[in-house]
Amino acid sequence: MLNYIIRRILYAVPIIIGVNVLTAVLFFYVNTPEDMARKILGDKNVTPEAIENWKTDHGYDLPAFINTAEGGVRTLTQTIFYQKSVPLLWLDFGRSDRNNIDISGEIRTRMWPSLAISLPMFMAGLAVNLFLAMMLAYYRATYIDIWGVVAAVALMSVSTLFYIIGGQFILGKVLKLFPISGYDTGLDSLKFLVLPIIIGILASIGSGVRFYRTVFLEEINKDYVRTARAKGLTEGSVLFKHAMKNAMIPVLTNVVVSIPFLFYGSLILETFFAIPGLGNFTIDAIQAQDFAIVRSMVFLGSILYIAGLILTDISYTLVDPRVRFE
Repeated sequence: MLNYIIRRILYAVPIIIGVNVLTAVLFFYVNTPEDMARKILGDKNVTPEAIENWKTDHGYDLPAFINTAEGGVRTLTQTIFYQKSVPLLWLDFGRSDRNNIDISGEIRTRMWPSLAISLPMFMAGLAVNLFLAMMLAYYRATYIDIWGVVAAVALMSVSTLFYIIGGQFILGKVLKLFPISGYDTGLDSLKFLVLPIIIGILASIGSGVRFYRTVFLEEINKDYVRTARAKGLTEGSVLFKHAMKNAMIPVLTNVVVSIPFLFYGSLILETFFAIPGLGNFTIDAIQAQDFAIVRSMVFLGSILYIAGLILTDISYTLVDPRVRFE
């Protein structure tokens, strides 16, 4: 098992390096430092001298990948790629291009509001989706199942923006149960988190229930379930004790891969509710054309996603005795 984990981590290393190189190509060739300078300084009335000064102040005056003016190792180290992208490999995200803030410090600060909104939303949403999906599978081919699927499809068809705007208007403005936007520290933050968490759970019910219902229905039609019924077990016992246990592999695949993205929170929810998390941080950086932050968040997202895939493979051994790694 330990050898497998080490091997998976080693497999991830070239992938992370490849993502780093690809990100650098996209940011430094497709979007040149001159373009970055114009977007931050303003597209109109920007002199070439101002662009060159900005590039020098922010370290973009070097060649992109190979510095032919230098010799030896400095041919590679005195480049934009080495100065800006290589430090990402040891999670040194550098400073913002726009206001020179420490990106690593901002990530450490903003990850907690993101977790405060995404973790309860994830846990409560998972519990609700699994419960409703099992109920529909239990009452399959009845009016409860049919109308439940119709409701799930209807919920899937509605944009998340509708839930956000409708929730803010009805629960925030009309009923005045929750503040529409804002954030605070400590326990005072709870009043700002309840409404986005409720909206996030509601927006995820449609797709979540349909997916898990399909998983449970696939299991309850297998031979071992028919054998359990033939032995006289009740339908509830068959569903909750047998089918659910064997359905955990696709459930875990969907759940564990989602865990790394909890650090990002929800881009749309954080923006509309003015929650100072990583999602809001990323959106603000995109709007401000701060590519140092965007580049850092893209690379961090790739690392978290790869970590989620490794956790998914490891979790299989916990729920399925048939899965063993040599």
